[in-house]
Amino acid sequence: MLGGSFDPAHTGHAHITREALKRFGLDRVWWLVSPGNPLKGHGPAPMEQRLAHARQIIQHPRVVLTDIEERLGTRHTAQTLTALRARYQGVRFVWLMGADNLAQLHLWQNWQHIVETVPIGVLARPGQRISARMSRAASLYAKYRIPAQQSQLLRSAEPPAWCFVNVPMTDISSTAIRAAGAWSA
Repeated sequence: MLGGSFDPAHTGHAHITREALKRFGLDRVWWLVSPGNPLKGHGPAPMEQRLAHARQIIQHPRVVLTDIEERLGTRHTAQTLTALRARYQGVRFVWLMGADNLAQLHLWQNWQHIVETVPIGVLARPGQRISARMSRAASLYAKYRIPAQQSQLLRSAEPPAWCFVNVPMTDISSTAIRAAGAWSA
């Protein structure tokens, strides 16, 4: 079982990742250090710098830090999932995202393909709980939601399936970290 991805610029993601492993019963989480977010106008720091920073944030035997999106040449989540599923046939993937991403998922390229390809674990982030639960994706796929108390079922669920869990964490965004100079090129 693999889970995927968080922007490692967010130092709270080590905590979120450990919670995801536990709450969803995952065998492993991959941090997909992305070559860039297509929804953002500016590019990130160089990949090696980002990977090095991610290594400083988390060292866990069940967490893999990878630049596989860059190596696959994918830039959108739907493309990445298609490529990963083709490359790792027989592996059950679960896509992990913050609640802020669920709130804007309908803006992602081929977002419905994502929801219908892999189960999705949504981890609440401060200030995004209500907008995420009221989002277009949450509304359209409401009947496929697994209650948080049954979050362990997500790893074996057939898509579409998603589960929203509340996880205590800090209210520091990767944008704020970059603005403070902790993640600059």
